[in-house]
Order: sequence, then C-alpha cells, then structure tokens
Amino acid sequence: MSFASSGAGFPGNTFRIRHAVLAILVAIAVGTLGFHFIEGWSLWDGLYVTVQTVTTVGFGDVTPRTLAGRIFATGFMLVGVGVVLYALTSMVPLIVQSEIVAAFGQRRLARKMSKLRDHFIICGAGRVGSHLVRDLKRAAETFIVIERDPQKVAELTNQGVAVLVRDATLEESLREAGVGHARGLAACLPDDADNVYVVLTARDLNSRLHIVARAAEEQAEVKLVRAGANRVVAPTIIGGHRMAVALTKPAVGDFIDSITASQLDLTFEQVEVEASSSLARRKLSETNIRPELDIVIVAIRRSDGQMLFNPSGEQTIESGDMLIAIGHPDSLSKLNAVAKGTSSKPEARSQKSEGRSGAR
Repeated sequence: MSFASSGAGFPGNTFRIRHAVLAILVAIAVGTLGFHFIEGWSLWDGLYVTVQTVTTVGFGDVTPRTLAGRIFATGFMLVGVGVVLYALTSMVPLIVQSEIVAAFGQRRLARKMSKLRDHFIICGAGRVGSHLVRDLKRAAETFIVIERDPQKVAELTNQGVAVLVRDATLEESLREAGVGHARGLAACLPDDADNVYVVLTARDLNSRLHIVARAAEEQAEVKLVRAGANRVVAPTIIGGHRMAVALTKPAVGDFIDSITASQLDLTFEQVEVEASSSLARRKLSETNIRPELDIVIVAIRRSDGQMLFNPSGEQTIESGDMLIAIGHPDSLSKLNAVAKGTSSKPEARSQKSEGRSGAR
C-alpha cells in the first residue's frame, strides 16, 4: 500500500496567496488607468508612477500636475500602498509556514522510507509511471515515487502517494528511497539514457533487485539489459502488438482487455511454492486448486528457469516452483497462503479419496 507525505499541499494557503496577488494586480491596474485618464499620461508612465507609489520609492521625476490628479494620487497612496502592504504581510507568513511544514513532511517521509522493506520504487511519474502508480495502488502494494516535476508531485501528493522530490538519476536519491531493501524498481523516465543510468546505478546498489525499465526506442532495449534490467518494456512495440491482436483476433483482444481492466474480476498471479507447503511434492491432479479454488495454472516455472506451459495433471509441484495462475483475487490469496505453508488448504484430493474409501 502507499502512504502519503504530509505538508506538501495547502489548498487554503494557496487560495489566500492567489487573492493577495490578485489584490496587488488590481491596485496597480487601478493606479495605472487612473493616472492615464486623469493626467493624460501614457499607460507606461501611469504604470511607472503607480509602481513608485506602491513600493514607496517615489523618485519624483513624474508627478501629477492637475488638482484632480493630485487628489487621485493622495487617495491612491493611502489605499493602494495599504492594499499592497497588507497583501505582502499576508503572503510572507503563509509561504514561510508552507516551507516549514513541507520540510517537516519531507523529514517524516525520510524516516518512513528508512523503515521500508520489500517495497517498490518508481522512477518517474509520466504517462507510463502514472499508470504503474494506479495499478500498484489498486494492488495495495507499498511503493514510493521519485519525481521532481512540481505539477506531477502535487498530483501524486493529492492522491496520497509517497513522493520523493529528487532527481532519480542521482545515486543519493536511490539510496534515500531505500533501494538497498527494495523488492523492485521501475525506471519510467522519458529519456532512455536516463533510464540506463538509473538501472546501472540501482543494479550496483542492489544486486538482487528486480528491475523493469521503459524503452522509448527499440534499440535501447539491449543497452538497458546490459545495464542490469531484468525486463524491458517498450510501450510502442507492445501497443503495436495489442493493435494487431485487436485487428486480427478481436475476441482474444477483448479477453485481454477485460482482464487488464478487471472487468471479469480475474487477474494473473505468480505464486512461489515453499518447502513447507502442502503443495510441494504433489501432482497437480492431486490438489484441489482447480475444483476448490477455481484457479487455472497456466504455467509452472521451475527453480532452474525451465518454463512448463499448460502443465498436465501429472506434473509434480516441487518446492521452489513458481506457479503462474489466473483466477479471482480472493482465491489467489488463498493459494498464495497455501504455497507459503501458512494454510493447509486446499487439501490433497488423494487424501479425501482415501478417507472416503476407508469409511466404506
């Protein structure tokens, strides 16, 4: 799950600062137009005298000549300068308060990050990174975003996302985000060279880190893999493949879109089988994964990297295997508990059969 950093957004303060700035602009506009129409000065001369007045400089090189102009200048000095001074005295404390609270918020965030373990780091919250943030929030994963664009930082903060306002290409930023204890890192920066640098630095800081990198250009894929990325995702290539499937095989495309959009309440999951699990050393047909949990095992990845697609019921599940499954989220959570050995269900089908046979 994500956590919010406090002190980054002050909608009330922003509203008051905007009104203070608007008051100053209105005072300057009134003074400029007043001198323009009463004294017949150009707009530039009117603006020049107005700014002199509200800033209390008063060079005196241009002064009102008519009685009406002097009366207006007298009134404007009293009202205009008062408005500007009031606006400035209102803005300064708000800005200082915002900076102080934001600094404390960053310190609090830094303390939280120092305690993070097994989390994800997202470098860049652009078009790709923002979608990744949405999916991780939906999956209730713990993650932190490294972003330096003020607008994106504000948007993420309003969503309750932990944001580290830093340059993701710097080693200090990755260390501050807890890369040494992270579970995975996504390099989603718009520039391929920056992503290569992030991947290279992250791999050097954590050799066990699972790194996924975005490639804007197809030729950057090889460089990212050499830099240490476990997976490289090229949105343009993937988009082309998805369009080809949607065009030539619309039914398949609709099914993939339904799973991606969670319209069928189905999801893919990878489940690692621990040695203490009741699934270890049993044939797939001897478990109740399919009939009891309504989960389909799409593939089994052995500990040596061998991938078995569409495994038959005679395939034996070994400790260290990775089960690639599709099913409802609740059922997948139960399967994950069984695979970790924290739950004894689903019971083996053979044990139930033996029990029924003995009863007979």
